[in-house]
Amino acid sequence: MFKKILVANRGEIAVRVLRACKELGIPTVTVYSEADRNALHVRYGDEAYCIGEPPSTESYLKIEKIVDVAKKCGAEAVHPGYGFLAENTLFAKRCEKEGITFIGPSSRAIKLLGDKTVARKTMSNAGISIVPGTEKGLTDEKDAMRIGLKLGFPLMIKAAGGGGGKGMRIVKKKEELKSAIKTAMAEAGSAFGDPRIYFERYLINPRHIEFQILADSYGNVVHLCERECSIQRRHQKMIEESPSCIMTPELRKRMGEIACKVVLTCNYTNAGTVEFLVDKDKNFYFLEMNTRLQVEHPVTELVTGVDIVKEQIHISAGEKLTLKQKDVSIRGAAIECRISAEDPYNNFMPSSGKIMQLVEPSGPGVRVESGIFEGFEVPILYDPLIAKLLTWGRDRNEAIARMKRALSEYRIYGIKTTIPFHLHVMDNDSFISGKYDTGFVEKLSFERGGRTQDEIAAIAAVIYATKQQKQVTIQKRGKGYNLWKMAGRVGFKGQWHT
Repeated sequence: MFKKILVANRGEIAVRVLRACKELGIPTVTVYSEADRNALHVRYGDEAYCIGEPPSTESYLKIEKIVDVAKKCGAEAVHPGYGFLAENTLFAKRCEKEGITFIGPSSRAIKLLGDKTVARKTMSNAGISIVPGTEKGLTDEKDAMRIGLKLGFPLMIKAAGGGGGKGMRIVKKKEELKSAIKTAMAEAGSAFGDPRIYFERYLINPRHIEFQILADSYGNVVHLCERECSIQRRHQKMIEESPSCIMTPELRKRMGEIACKVVLTCNYTNAGTVEFLVDKDKNFYFLEMNTRLQVEHPVTELVTGVDIVKEQIHISAGEKLTLKQKDVSIRGAAIECRISAEDPYNNFMPSSGKIMQLVEPSGPGVRVESGIFEGFEVPILYDPLIAKLLTWGRDRNEAIARMKRALSEYRIYGIKTTIPFHLHVMDNDSFISGKYDTGFVEKLSFERGGRTQDEIAAIAAVIYATKQQKQVTIQKRGKGYNLWKMAGRVGFKGQWHT
């Protein structure tokens, strides 16, 4: 086992990895930007090193600085979490070159699966169904126009060099195609340094289902069943759950086998996620594979009992999987709500500022993964995700009931958060019945329905302050103070009295 691990990330995911290391008895190292000097993950690490100025391009994305810290402090391995450098081929390759274990797949696997067009072609050649579309990246706008018109509409434009909703556009008619291509190329170039795009046929109202996999260096592969990720806004997930409401034992078996086949086809090791789109007839298509730990991995942990982060570390240390496919089963149901520093009443605009008060929910079946604390200054520079709230129940109804209770207990004052949005979803008939798809959020009617938590807190503070002032005034009345004078009534000509 490793003697020391560096966690190359921040926020709740860094804390999550640090906790796993603590349980395994492994000393840890954290890195931070100047904006994160007082961040929670810095407090959790055994050692902490500043790696640059607040912008991520000057800190968390600086490969040289992170590798330099790892070498100086004697870290044998680096865990990248998700985001930042987690799927960066150059970072994984540099770690390999320096003799530092990258807790994740090889740089070759990241390169193969990170390029979405190469991954699509690889899967198609292996006989795995993919969403119909192009199998090469496009950089010429005229060429892209010609191919797009030939494929027909509706059409999905995607970035070849990355995901997370960046460079993604839905085109429903030819008049929209030219501007969509131009915008998608510009956004892809800005986000990934790679302007290439590709086309997929746009599936109407599909479900987004993903399978968590684990694979060691000895050819052993298991899947940990599915997660439902269809509740998305602008192609970014907001709520996940397991099991999926549309899943049957037969469909789970078929999709799980294909997920494992994807892994074996790419000679992939460590944890990863194979993502599928499922149409209304339950036909499923390979979408992509994420070569990292997912944001929503705790959903799977709750229903399977497997600690995925610990499994990552064991696999990277050269150990064999002790888990067999026959050992994997789903127990109960779990739901995750992503708590982001965004204002759901104002088109989910980012919200930054100081956490004035924080009360986290607890109780049976509740799990909170958080990167904040009372007094923490939430920066505007990074991803708005600040915490994840998860609930487990013996069945889906109990998991939903617990989520509603937990959300109602959650108090984050000082910034806007997505808590009101999640509460609204938990009361939605389509969500409760499980009859939803990737278009759920766009169809959802969500408006301000009364006072927000911050407004209620502000009103309560004013009422309290007013009462306190009145009490002080009454007390001072018997000490020679004139109440009219204190109230600013300059017209009063009376005398001081006791």
